[in-house]
Amino acid sequence: MAIGVLALASVLCALLFLYPYLLYPILLGFVPRKPVHPAPVHLRASLLFCAYNEAGSLAAKLENLRRIQARHPGLEVLAYDDGSSDGTFELLSSAPDLLTLVRGPGRTGKAAGMKRLAAMANGDVLVFTDANVLLAPDAMANLLPYYGDPAVGGVCGSLRYLDDGTSATAEVGSAYWRLDERLRTLESETGNVMGADGSIFSIRRALYPSFPDSVLDDLTVSMTVIFQGKRLIKAADVVAFEKSVSDRGEELRRKMRIGARAYHTHLYLRDQLRRMSLLDRFKYVSRKQLRWFGGLFLGLAVLFALAALSLASAPAGGFALLIAGVAAGASRLSSGGVLSKAWQIVEAIFATLAGVLQGMRGKTVTTWAPAKSR
Repeated sequence: MAIGVLALASVLCALLFLYPYLLYPILLGFVPRKPVHPAPVHLRASLLFCAYNEAGSLAAKLENLRRIQARHPGLEVLAYDDGSSDGTFELLSSAPDLLTLVRGPGRTGKAAGMKRLAAMANGDVLVFTDANVLLAPDAMANLLPYYGDPAVGGVCGSLRYLDDGTSATAEVGSAYWRLDERLRTLESETGNVMGADGSIFSIRRALYPSFPDSVLDDLTVSMTVIFQGKRLIKAADVVAFEKSVSDRGEELRRKMRIGARAYHTHLYLRDQLRRMSLLDRFKYVSRKQLRWFGGLFLGLAVLFALAALSLASAPAGGFALLIAGVAAGASRLSSGGVLSKAWQIVEAIFATLAGVLQGMRGKTVTTWAPAKSR
């Protein structure tokens, strides 16, 4: 009896772990589609980004902005420097014809910077991006017609990694992102995307909310579109490019930081999340909350399986535990190949859980530092 209960518990935990990645997209396939109706519009746009110690990325960024602004002369570009110490401010200051630069009083964080820029912006549409992200030449031309549909309040772009084969960490991160992009596409086709990524998204300026500096600004701002009764969609033809993080330690620290801030943001938005439609609440739990606790479900699935096997046969359980330990050690020490990638997936899942647990204990992070391995 106990063996059966433990085996069932293991299967249920495994299903909860796999659900956001395998079962959730299948279920979305049964949800009716809601088409978007783009139309020509005459709207002004403002492009906003924050920078901290991004000197190594800015030559390409400024050239990219010049090309985009040459095609869209009316595009307003606003940048915020968060107390950089590597010449970022000086590089941005060298292009007054291209952008308006705001220098912060020190390390205040991205949310504080974006709020200052949004308050200054004159565009009907606010486009948010990062200092190390490059936009496709036709990104702005493809973006604005979506706002010809009055139901649309926000548009998420599509991010592509430029160097996803440089390391096992970069390959794992790129593969994970492709899966996430697919989920966002399915969510968009069925109504609303559950939050935007800060690399490229936009909203109608009239919808921009007020919020504390301690939350994830991209998640807060984009979800506000849904809270105010408009659609948050994903556009496959609004494309941005970014280099992958190739260092394992940097990626794990990033996952933990995002996990802590995501949970803190969830608490801040909790009352509004509860008032969403049943479909949107189902999406939010499926893609956000269950994924946050994936490490817990995975750990319990393995623990219950080993316990059931040990009850059935103590030697078999001990042997399985030994094999699992050897496999984990070999994967951790491997510098490439399938074992290394599998271990890094597991590490990333547990890093996210660790960050969420930190958030549950009240920790959050307001500042950030660019990954040196990009």
